Amino acid sequence: MAAKEIWITIPRRRPFKNVYQLKITLRGIKPQIWRRILVPESYTFYDLHVAIQDAMGWEDYHLHRFEIRGDKAPGGRVIIEAPFTEPEEGEEKFMSTEVPISLYLQKPGDKVLYVYDYGDDWWHDVVLEKIEPRKPKKKYPLCLDGERACPPEDCGGVPGYYRCLRAFRNKDNSEGLLSWLGDWNPDKFDPAQVTFESPKKRFEAGLR
Repeated sequence: MAAKEIWITIPRRRPFKNVYQLKITLRGIKPQIWRRILVPESYTFYDLHVAIQDAMGWEDYHLHRFEIRGDKAPGGRVIIEAPFTEPEEGEEKFMSTEVPISLYLQKPGDKVLYVYDYGDDWWHDVVLEKIEPRKPKKKYPLCLDGERACPPEDCGGVPGYYRCLRAFRNKDNSEGLLSWLGDWNPDKFDPAQVTFESPKKRFEAGLR
């Protein structure tokens, strides 16, 4: 049987009239690590992936997926994968470049799950807080608020994060963690310092 042909749409800017205010909260860590962002209603889930990466402070080294559960999901669960991910036999998946966020995020309270790095397994709750008109001369996406730095990339998931946190608090470099962490400060986050990259540029960089 011939392999199923998969079409991938290169990200592009699309016109929009409204913006979504989303709150992204990382699961499993207290106090919470979270961000509040504004994104165009015309975004795909790949565009949203890039915005979440940039707002949280991840480095986009690993695969991602979104999951939709509940009444909006046929069969109770819909999986939206990173581009070029090979679906498992008998499992239907969608590519994040092909699905608009407006298909599943339609009213305040609607939620999707975002999973990043299948090794460290970082789960994020992404909740639509409100929809508001686009403001003239305002550049989107935009990070409005948030608290605490995201975990260091490849630190070993939630248990590894707490190891890093203890080393930082205790100034303990016996395992070399402080040297590895560099200038990471778990308490530091400034929304004004968030820079959002073009999804198209991020996509094209991944093809090289």
